[in-house]
Amino acid sequence: MHTHSLAEYMKCIDRGDWRGVGDLMLSSANKLAQCGADLLICPDNTIHQAFEFVSTRSPLPWLHIADSVADEAKRRGFRRLGLTGTQWLVQSDVYPERFTPRGLEFVRPNPDERTEISRIIMDELVYGVFKPEAVAYFQQVISRFADENACDAVVLGCTEIPLIMNDANSRLPTLDSTRLLARAALRQAIPDP
Repeated sequence: MHTHSLAEYMKCIDRGDWRGVGDLMLSSANKLAQCGADLLICPDNTIHQAFEFVSTRSPLPWLHIADSVADEAKRRGFRRLGLTGTQWLVQSDVYPERFTPRGLEFVRPNPDERTEISRIIMDELVYGVFKPEAVAYFQQVISRFADENACDAVVLGCTEIPLIMNDANSRLPTLDSTRLLARAALRQAIPDP
């Protein structure tokens, strides 16, 4: 396992420097390759926006987080997914470019919801602050996905969201992107006998 600090990534993200994000990812990839790793994963959804700058230059293959989510959605028969995550993620094509070829539809939060979800993630959850109001806000957005957009599941597209949201408190079934990526990595690393 290797990562640069979130602060280093955020310097690039805040200025829209996705190539710089990719360079940080490649730095980690090279260190892990030297240590003997066989494959690479990145549990951070937002950072996957730099995947195009990484995948062709990487010393090792990567598993893409949105592929793991799309595969599970298809396996469970979901067709239309609500997407939650940072504003950078939900405005991006990270999930759409992996969902569309598989025939999966998606709904993004509206602009006000994107701003508030991102605020909750970056100002509360990454600091270990878990407020009932944050849970209630996510529940409100998820209910809107169900009522207004006919979504049949919701993507928890941020490492921190499962700290406060899961199947027990969500109106829609949840797809925990980080957990699904970890399981995909285990299946890849330890194939069935």
